[in-house]
Amino acid sequence: MTATEIGQKQTCGFQAEVSQLMHLVTHSLYSNREIFLRELISNASDALDKLRFLAVSEPSYLENDTELAIHIELDKEAKTLTLRDNGIGMDREEIIAHLGTIAKSGTKEFLKALSAQQSKESELIGQFGVGFYSSFIVADKVTVRSRKAGLNADQGVEWQSTGENDFSVETISKNHRGTEVVLHLKEDAAEFLDSWRIKNLVHKYSDHISFPIFMKKDVIETSEEDKKADITDVEEFETVNRAQALWTLPKSQITDKEYQEFYKHISHDFSDPLAWAHNKVEGKLEYTSLLYIPKNAPFNLYEREAAKGLKLYVKRVFIMDDAEQLLPMYLRFVKGVIDSHDLPLNVSRELLQNNEVIESLRSATAKRILDLLEKMSKEETEKYAEFWKTFGAVLKEGVAEDFANKDKIAGLLRFETTQSDGKADVSFVDYIARMKDKQDKIYYVTADSAAAARHSPQLEIFRQKNIEVLLLSDRVDEWLVVHLPEFEGKPLQSIAKGMLDLDTFANEEEKKAHEQVATELKPLAEAVKAALGDAVKEVRISHRLTDSPACVVADENDLGGHVQRLLKAAGQMMPESKPILELNPNHPIVKQLDNHKGTPQFAQWSQILLSQAILAEGGPLADPAAFVSQLNDLWKGLLAEGN
Repeated sequence: MTATEIGQKQTCGFQAEVSQLMHLVTHSLYSNREIFLRELISNASDALDKLRFLAVSEPSYLENDTELAIHIELDKEAKTLTLRDNGIGMDREEIIAHLGTIAKSGTKEFLKALSAQQSKESELIGQFGVGFYSSFIVADKVTVRSRKAGLNADQGVEWQSTGENDFSVETISKNHRGTEVVLHLKEDAAEFLDSWRIKNLVHKYSDHISFPIFMKKDVIETSEEDKKADITDVEEFETVNRAQALWTLPKSQITDKEYQEFYKHISHDFSDPLAWAHNKVEGKLEYTSLLYIPKNAPFNLYEREAAKGLKLYVKRVFIMDDAEQLLPMYLRFVKGVIDSHDLPLNVSRELLQNNEVIESLRSATAKRILDLLEKMSKEETEKYAEFWKTFGAVLKEGVAEDFANKDKIAGLLRFETTQSDGKADVSFVDYIARMKDKQDKIYYVTADSAAAARHSPQLEIFRQKNIEVLLLSDRVDEWLVVHLPEFEGKPLQSIAKGMLDLDTFANEEEKKAHEQVATELKPLAEAVKAALGDAVKEVRISHRLTDSPACVVADENDLGGHVQRLLKAAGQMMPESKPILELNPNHPIVKQLDNHKGTPQFAQWSQILLSQAILAEGGPLADPAAFVSQLNDLWKGLLAEGN
């Protein structure tokens, strides 16, 4: 028997992630059970879109059935709800792949994290496009019959499962292409057999679907012969949705609720979007865009190779999902639709690579999103703070990637600072407005974490003089400051690199005292350098410290310790650079060290001081065991002296 013979049936086990996902779906969304209908209609609409696109180049796929539509049928006696489309359909391999596995990288890790935060599950599980699995919220058995366009009638396939551990697949005869999903409803889901209830749900969730959704007129009973036939007489049905693409309507005719439901349709997100922009452009280019800023980040936001982009239509004909060429990489979180009148219907991903129309659309899309964010940042600060917390680190990538919009992006950046009370809500404009008299630089410090940045010893003098410092701890921040050397004429200056000249903020008496101390302790700096040898590039007396005895900084032209660790973790080769050790002349430990020049303990104490400074900066020690041994020896000496 071959794989295409009618009656061949096999039982397959669900992928482990599918079983886990179905459990999350059925339990997390139980309080909003009606959502299953929106998801099934959305899937049917996608299938119709794909067929319409393929039929442009291969009209035979239509099989003389050109009226693309969705039908919903209710059978109170059998307690079934059936949703049927005449879209692209699936073959045997596709139905197993689409309904039995989740082919997304990072799935296992994400689901594990998801189950640990159940309050968020209803908002996040939609990221997997789990619409079909929502059927099991209301059904104790689901039957799917499908035949792919272009295949013979005897190459249909039937999929069936109770949503437990496995499903069956059987080859069947199906005269008409497309897919029908039959839900055998649970006893407590009888409400979904009421035609008035279903029509209202269609109006609520799916009025924007561009294909007609038909339901049987209430006054007409379907005959037994029609039930058995694999075709529906449209005359017995009425259209129950608007059946017009939402983005083609004037904005004045669209409610916020309709915008929100359309977002959920194209994104498979279960939560409302944060904001959206709907525009029709006529001129050199003619197109319509409907762009959304999500509220939640996708689980693979930082996987730059993951699917991303907008839905592309040409003259209302669906072309492709995830047209990544329509968005710059740093805006990969944006969802939406572009409907162009200037591209050919047979456009492919390859043709999108070097296309002037696409380049213009990409540029316009980026500007539109940045304008939307700029408006939000000024008029809805709480909403923008929510956006920044979720997507700020990704937006920062735009400073390096989008030269044309670099200044606009820089204006949208928000930072935690030494004066922001733990919140990342300070803009460059805010910082400049608070700068001290005579201050001509924007100071920042980078670290591996927000806590490490907040407790960096390099901040001590800045806190003493009440000078605000940006605290940068995102992985992208080191590249941000490289590509953004200044803002509105104010240079960005790392407080952990090069000589720190704060004499601008000191009076003449303080300046003279600094010079005198540096001269007096020059022999100490030279002795410590001799004791440490090649472990450091230089040892110098510093006035950037108030509480710590020492700190390490990078030379002006060297890579900072944070970026060195990032590159090393990424397996990158780095030019050799050594830290500069700076000593606090007013600290008791440094004064004691100065008194012990030439003693046997001096070299060991110098090494301990360097190790402590490296740890305080967030760096790793080359030999942690040696550091512990040195500390133990120091303790032994102190204890012996105490006795």
